[in-house]
Amino acid sequence: MEKITRFGVSIEPDLLKKFDKAIKKKGYTNRSEAIRDIIRKNLILEKNKDTNLEAIGTLTMIYDHNAGNLTNKLLNLQHNHTREILSTTHIHIDHHNCLEVLVLKGKIGNIQKLADNIKSLKGIKHGELVITESQV
Repeated sequence: MEKITRFGVSIEPDLLKKFDKAIKKKGYTNRSEAIRDIIRKNLILEKNKDTNLEAIGTLTMIYDHNAGNLTNKLLNLQHNHTREILSTTHIHIDHHNCLEVLVLKGKIGNIQKLADNIKSLKGIKHGELVITESQV
């Protein structure tokens, strides 16, 4: 186990009360683990600004497969990015709507550009890209 460094934090009582309520709702057993997670998340977000770094992530999208030529456009984009796309999962939500998750790996800039290209297609109702570092 790594050595742990203890440090103090000054915080207003009302903010601490809100923080405690939020972390309890998320299931944290103590403030330390919640603060460590916040720090990790922010370090990854900061690191993700470097578009040349390698990373891994997911693009989750919901779309209407009947919209125009969307299905063919998605397939063409995916076939043109076999280096970045490791895996896809496709779920039929109902007669018109699909949920699809792409697992992506590569340079952050390439992953972001691919996600932007997909999310901007007509018929995509929602798209969310989550990138994390490939070596956590």
